Amino acid sequence: MNSISMNRDIIVDWQAQHERLFGLHAIKLRHRLAESELFTRQAVGKLIERCPKSHLGLESVSFDGDTPRRIYGELGGSSGLEAIEAIEKGRIWMNIRRIMDWAPEYNDLLNEIFAEFEARMSGFKTFKRNIGVLVSSPNAKVPYHADIQGQSLWQISGVKRVFIYPRSDVFMPPQSIEKILLRETNEDVPYRSWFDEFATVFDLHPGEMLTWPLYAPHKVENHDCLNISVTMEHWTRSTWNSYAVHYGNGVLRRTLGLHNTSTQDHGLHVYPKAAAAAIWKKMGRQIEGDVVKSRDFRIAPESANGLLALT
Repeated sequence: MNSISMNRDIIVDWQAQHERLFGLHAIKLRHRLAESELFTRQAVGKLIERCPKSHLGLESVSFDGDTPRRIYGELGGSSGLEAIEAIEKGRIWMNIRRIMDWAPEYNDLLNEIFAEFEARMSGFKTFKRNIGVLVSSPNAKVPYHADIQGQSLWQISGVKRVFIYPRSDVFMPPQSIEKILLRETNEDVPYRSWFDEFATVFDLHPGEMLTWPLYAPHKVENHDCLNISVTMEHWTRSTWNSYAVHYGNGVLRRTLGLHNTSTQDHGLHVYPKAAAAAIWKKMGRQIEGDVVKSRDFRIAPESANGLLALT
């Protein structure tokens, strides 16, 4: 059981206007996930130990050389609680992915949450839902990027500052979206410091969640404290249509040199663009997803920075 009373809403302060705003504007709401036994420090430690190796992501940053670069790690022999202790001391990001696939109690919670959303928003139907847990170090930062599906971020402990930027071609050109969808780049996109003048900034405390428009660029900065957060993803028919249109536009740009094609997520143009995307993938033109083949560090709670470099 997740210990959240089944006769009380998980979203605490939903208002009627949120139905009109959801998916179009950034919305911050209060939630009750932090009350659940599923997200105590001990429970997250157990989750780390249960997580299949392929679903546990560990990243840090190396400052060797002129340019900082991402490095990737492994849990090694550390327990889950030891891993959290190490993350608390260092500059490490842990991503516990696709929990609903291997921990049924979290899948039950995921379904309960989206049942609430669907009950509150007429015509809102979701599929391909995903839940994960992020454990990240004090002062850790996630660079400017965008996501390809509906996203929400739920704070359990610690505080994050989240910058949400306007969903416009200035901050996220269609070509950048196409490169992300076709996996020609990761989710990071070009950023300029003046973008911050136009960002909406949220400090996310325990018991608060944030959701934002599809493809809206954002970045995240932890306050000086360990952060434990829950991420949720979802698809709707509109989200899928938008994916197909942008993907198809990318294919048409690369094969026929077509530019200025529509990005509307409805209309007859959706279907030929979806077909172009399917053909591109069937031909093997889709770039494979990132696969980490080497590990640069191991979690080391006894170390001053929480990690041990692997040679």
